[in-house]
Amino acid sequence: MPVIEPANGISTELDPYQPQTLVNIQTPDWSKDAVIYEINLRQFTREGTFRAAETHLPRLKQLGVGILWLMPIHPIGKKNRKGSLGSPYAVRDYFALNSEFGCIEDMRHFVDYAHELGLYVIIDWVANHSAWDNVLVEQHPNWYATDIEGNFTPTPWWDWNDIIDFDYSQPELRAYMASAMRYWVNETDIDGYRCDVAGFVPQDFWVLVRRQLDAIKPVFMLAEWESRDLHYDAFDMSYAWSWNEAMHGIAQGKLPLSKLYKYYSWNEKSFPQASMRMTFVSNHDKNAWDGTQFEQFGDALECAIVLSVLGEGMPLIYNGQEAGNPKRLAFFERDPIDWRGHRIGDLYTDLIALKKAHSALHNGQWGARMMPITNSHPDKVFSFMRQDKASKVIVMLNLSGESIPLSLTSRAVFGSVEDWHTGERIELTSKCEFNLGPWQWLIFTA
Repeated sequence: MPVIEPANGISTELDPYQPQTLVNIQTPDWSKDAVIYEINLRQFTREGTFRAAETHLPRLKQLGVGILWLMPIHPIGKKNRKGSLGSPYAVRDYFALNSEFGCIEDMRHFVDYAHELGLYVIIDWVANHSAWDNVLVEQHPNWYATDIEGNFTPTPWWDWNDIIDFDYSQPELRAYMASAMRYWVNETDIDGYRCDVAGFVPQDFWVLVRRQLDAIKPVFMLAEWESRDLHYDAFDMSYAWSWNEAMHGIAQGKLPLSKLYKYYSWNEKSFPQASMRMTFVSNHDKNAWDGTQFEQFGDALECAIVLSVLGEGMPLIYNGQEAGNPKRLAFFERDPIDWRGHRIGDLYTDLIALKKAHSALHNGQWGARMMPITNSHPDKVFSFMRQDKASKVIVMLNLSGESIPLSLTSRAVFGSVEDWHTGERIELTSKCEFNLGPWQWLIFTA
């Protein structure tokens, strides 16, 4: 771009009148229609190993999953440990593998097999803090944050007394952590990271790491945080905590439907379309501390799942959801999932197939924005359309425990469509009336 001479005489290479990109990273195109699946290796199988988990990969491929997220794989600290096994987020050595999962050859084999099936693997990375007995405590105590008395400190205001915080003003710590993240990509061919409490770590560190990892191979980075700015030059996807809170509040009858309108308005106007938000009805935190998907959403569960998959964002499935797991998985102990077929798994399979078949439903820059559809009961029914040149999908969700006679008033949706459930073709007009039962949902395609 030629140098511009503004009126004040100060030259610049940035044209202030031209729109600038809000995302300065290259998101891998294999994520365009992906669904992410979280694996808690400790609970995923009775053996709790990579080799045992491998046997599930064809099933996950059939489910429609694209990205596998492994919870932390590192040895767990023993000092101030919680429970008998401790938290996976209290890391004792960033360059080592937790032996209960197997050896590094087992991990490589898991990743290689996933790649053969067309799946991608990211691992959890805990950069903000470590276990009290991490190898760095004795080697580099100055890399840790301390209080006014010089004592190591857990993250303030939380009951995270099994960990202590790092001090990212130390350049040597940054170099060490970046080298550890490069190590696992080089040694096991993983495809990126889910970064724990990413907002507690300075963004300039993540920017550096992203550039270094992309120099090895294209990676996918997920931030456990909710911030637009993380997307600019570090992360492909961030948590949609506000989406989950809105859906949960509506399901419990504690929040009005307008909270969901507020989330999507904020998402569209504040977050660039090229960014991805992770929509979820469960994860390891929610399941362990707040309740199962059934406890959290009750009769609204199917509506929440439908919206998580078909609305903007990449849906997350936490291991066991598809099996209708009825229990809160223990966080500090072994508590294997009882695998079985379940209607929730069937629902996810069908919805993911629909997502992949319609480009309008794809993720981030590859998909279409949600367009609100006005209806006769906007305080009870959430309705929207996603449309591009190749496809159109219309979704209606009765987010109430009442039966609702519904008509649509948005002319943009009128025309010939197919009922996704029945395969019947109908002509959508303002005269169409639908009787939606409590928490019932409808999908039409064109």
